[in-house]
Amino acid sequence: MTIADIAARARETGRLGIDTEFMGEGRYRSLLCLVQVAVLDDDPSAPSIVEVIDPLDEAIDPAPLAAVLADPAVEIIMHAGRQDVALLRRSWQTEVTNVFDTQVAAGFAGLRAQAGYESLIREVLGIKLHKSASFTRWDARPLSDEQVSYAREDVLHLIQLAIELQQRLAASGRLEWAREECRLLEGVSDVREAQSVFNKLPRVNSLDAGQRAVALELTVWREEAAREGDRPVQSVLGDAALVELAKRRPKDKERLLQIRGLSEAAMHRRGGQILDAIARGRQRAPIPAEGEAPPQPDPLDAALTALAEALVRARALESRLAYELIAAKADLGRIVVAVRDGRAEPAVRTLEGWRRELVGEELLALLRGELSLRVGPSREVCVEPTGVETAGASA
Repeated sequence: MTIADIAARARETGRLGIDTEFMGEGRYRSLLCLVQVAVLDDDPSAPSIVEVIDPLDEAIDPAPLAAVLADPAVEIIMHAGRQDVALLRRSWQTEVTNVFDTQVAAGFAGLRAQAGYESLIREVLGIKLHKSASFTRWDARPLSDEQVSYAREDVLHLIQLAIELQQRLAASGRLEWAREECRLLEGVSDVREAQSVFNKLPRVNSLDAGQRAVALELTVWREEAAREGDRPVQSVLGDAALVELAKRRPKDKERLLQIRGLSEAAMHRRGGQILDAIARGRQRAPIPAEGEAPPQPDPLDAALTALAEALVRARALESRLAYELIAAKADLGRIVVAVRDGRAEPAVRTLEGWRRELVGEELLALLRGELSLRVGPSREVCVEPTGVETAGASA
């Protein structure tokens, strides 16, 4: 089938299974090397029709398929598709809508969170795959028969897996929950914004306003140098060395050599560029640290976070949901600190949407002292009111 035929068939059936192979090692951003797609056959009991597309072939025009990815009338089925979405959005200059991710869905169906495709196919469909070429050079041409066979298997049963999971989720009333979670994947991107990278630098908030301006200029320079050379950012200049450069702001190569983490080779290749970036940073307007100072740790926080985790795990077990879909330990820690200090609720997923309904409200009540946990006769976690109403709760 041609790409146009695949696109037409996807629109006709309303579903497209898709997966990618890529190479990220030694590059600024991953290179899209292969795209495998699957569409339903006329016979619903027959295996999907699979085609393997080579995006490195300049004669290939992916436009018809890119348009399908952006068509909300076509369900785009993936497994662990976060990086696939980001790659396709950037490489094919398209949006990816109406995503259904079978890994995400599995967690709502009472299966293991973050289950691998091979194990999920075996557990749900009873099919054993023969995968053998996962760690290969996908950017080398020609591809071997083994590589092509591996790539085809990645989508051969993908649509059938999605259909089975959707049926299970519909029966349990969780299908819309899963779809809501999958929609979050539609906006993922691997485009690196210098400001966002700067905000995540280690110890950047320990710098004064003038030093932060230098750190931002160094970040902008590093991104440009890595992109132009198609090299990993950390191979151009490591985070720790960047922050130290911003802190010391050396003016010559002699002082530059005193910076820990800056190799002589890097100094030789890019020393002048680094000094130029530091000089530009000195001319930037100072950048004060924004936001509130992080709360001071308390020895009791760890115990309360563990207590919160016990409640979440109990509700996840009762609901046959993967715990990882409901909360992350870091988010629970933020909730603990917010309740402890009487701050506004943090913007974490556990306190939003269906998660709040499932356990979020209980979690807040537990941390306010209005609920208690105990071990029941069957070793289950029991949640009970304490009969104690806090001043904050009655206000």
